[in-house]
Amino acid sequence: MCLGVPGRIVEIIDAEHQIALVEVEGEPRKANVSLIAGEGIGPGDWVLVHLGFAVSKIDEQEAAATLAFLAALGGPRTEEVDALFESRTD
Repeated sequence: MCLGVPGRIVEIIDAEHQIALVEVEGEPRKANVSLIAGEGIGPGDWVLVHLGFAVSKIDEQEAAATLAFLAALGGPRTEEVDALFESRTD
């Protein structure tokens, strides 16, 4: 099963390598945005992050619905989110 977590782009921190600082569940994370760079992304945009890669641009309503669904699952997901970001390579 794949899990994508909504995050909001805070800033593009490395334009050459297409790395953004993305806030995921209140925590700043680095994410590669090369897969969606052609969609005109920037600070304030919501993205779905999987294994440290932004895989799609989503709107605020979809982000809110996904976050509500994840919250309804219950329990802290910090370990799972950390594992997703730690399993990728830079």
